[in-house]
Amino acid sequence: MSDSVRSDSAILTVLGAGAWGTVLANLATRNGYQVRLWSRHGVLSLKDAIADASLIVSAVSIKGVTDVAEQLRECAIAPSAIFVSATKGLDPMTLRTPSQIWQASFPHHPVVVLSGPNLSKEIDQGLPAATVVASTDLTAAAAVQRVFACDRFRVYTNPDPVGTELGGTLKNVIAIAVGVCDGLNLGTNAKAALITRALTEMIRVGTHLGAEAETFFGLSGLGDLLATCNSSLSRNYQVGYGLAQGKSLAHVLNEIQGTAEGVNTANVLVELAHQHQIAVPVSYQVYLLLNNKITPVQAVEALMERDLKPEQFNRF
Repeated sequence: MSDSVRSDSAILTVLGAGAWGTVLANLATRNGYQVRLWSRHGVLSLKDAIADASLIVSAVSIKGVTDVAEQLRECAIAPSAIFVSATKGLDPMTLRTPSQIWQASFPHHPVVVLSGPNLSKEIDQGLPAATVVASTDLTAAAAVQRVFACDRFRVYTNPDPVGTELGGTLKNVIAIAVGVCDGLNLGTNAKAALITRALTEMIRVGTHLGAEAETFFGLSGLGDLLATCNSSLSRNYQVGYGLAQGKSLAHVLNEIQGTAEGVNTANVLVELAHQHQIAVPVSYQVYLLLNNKITPVQAVEALMERDLKPEQFNRF
């Protein structure tokens, strides 16, 4: 399968011409691949965009994944094509991850998850970064690794797509909480405690849903969490910070450029956690805040006033 993804002949299609999709397209182009960049508002049809493509990279928002996947089912897909999911989020209708949507739509094709501490503006500036490509098909993962790896973008493979994807998805909710923490000037101690306990929460959710705990200590878990929670470039962080300044959610979302996936993810995650009876105290407070049920200060108080308990990893 990896033989079909070579720079001298391979055609790569990137679905989604936003900041992240454009960055991925540029990385592959610099490595010598023929790249087609598709968007809903472009002149290139979806059918023409994926014709003979050996790699189809999805960088559309989570709300558009199902629709694009359904449209692609009507198109001719190369038999050896690999799908790469670079979207972070949870589908509000099915509660599925993006890669689960792609795998259900194309069960005979390998699906690779690409996720990591990747702020698109920094990568676009040529600053060094690293990411993870994960799949149960290690040959496909290795092929994708070669497509994007370069001297400024280090790519690691991983056999745990569930953990890799959930790490990149769940951290967006936590970034909103950390934005609130900084917006309220609660200090470094509070921020460190919040991020640490949030990582435990992410592991709890992930392992319950079939992920490996170790994955969350890697680039797509802790790495992505730290990047998103410590940069004003993060749209999710900006949401929390703005709410802490007393702005409405609608006002904050109108100010930021792009989509803050953590807003949708918080709502879906709480529903998912309720169905599976998983405790998500940090994410639940973010959910209440986003739905205007509590104030930022009340969210902090609720977390600080929880019952006392041991910290042991195996008890959560």
